[in-house]
Order: sequence, then C-alpha cells, then structure tokens
Amino acid sequence: MPLVRIDVSDRTSPDTLASISEVIYDAMRSTANVPEHDKFQIIQRHPADELIYPEAGYLGVTYTPGIVFIQVTWNEGRTTEVKKAFYEAVAQGIHERTEVRREDVFINLVETKRENWSFGNGQMQYA
Repeated sequence: MPLVRIDVSDRTSPDTLASISEVIYDAMRSTANVPEHDKFQIIQRHPADELIYPEAGYLGVTYTPGIVFIQVTWNEGRTTEVKKAFYEAVAQGIHERTEVRREDVFINLVETKRENWSFGNGQMQYA
C-alpha cells in the first residue's frame, strides 16, 4: 500500500535512480512487511534550483546537491522501531549501491488509514 515519491537532481543517472528505487522497495519488504508486488513509485528529476535544503545543515546533518528526497505514504500503525529500521535500511542501502552519501538521504513518512486507498476500479480494496 505504500506510495513512494523520489525527488532527485536532474544529474542523477538512470542506474542510480534504478538502485534507489529498488533499495526503497527492498527495505519496505524487509522491514515494514510490505506485500510483494506492492511497488508504486513516482520519480521526479529537478534542476538544482528546485531542490532546496539548508546549506549550513540541520540537526548536525550537512547536505550536498546530491540530496535525495524520499516521501513514503503508507498505512498507519508501524512501530517506531520498524520506522527506524526502514530509515537505516534505505540510507545504508542507497549508500552501498550508489555514490549517494548517507547524509543526503532525506526520508519523510506520511501515515494514512487503510480506507484512504483505491488501487483502481473505483474500489476501496482495504476496507
């Protein structure tokens, strides 16, 4: 049931994008019990002036133009431990498979109720 939005620099290579996409899906499956084939993602490339972040850093984290913004909308109810494991798996996996720094992996989770999804046919499949 997750919907993932991935926003990156327009200089990001297709191979890096594919790796980021796969890492996120694999992390959802391994840490958050997301079903097989439940892979819905929107990837958007942006020119440098459309990716805004604090150049001085924030909360002790500094960023570069290689920042990757990831927003995941999924069902509510996962524990803090599951979310921490997901964040770690995504940041580490992206870093290991690409040249993206762990510090440049920005993740935001949006939680919603199960009845707020329709996967097609005008139906509420999870209600």
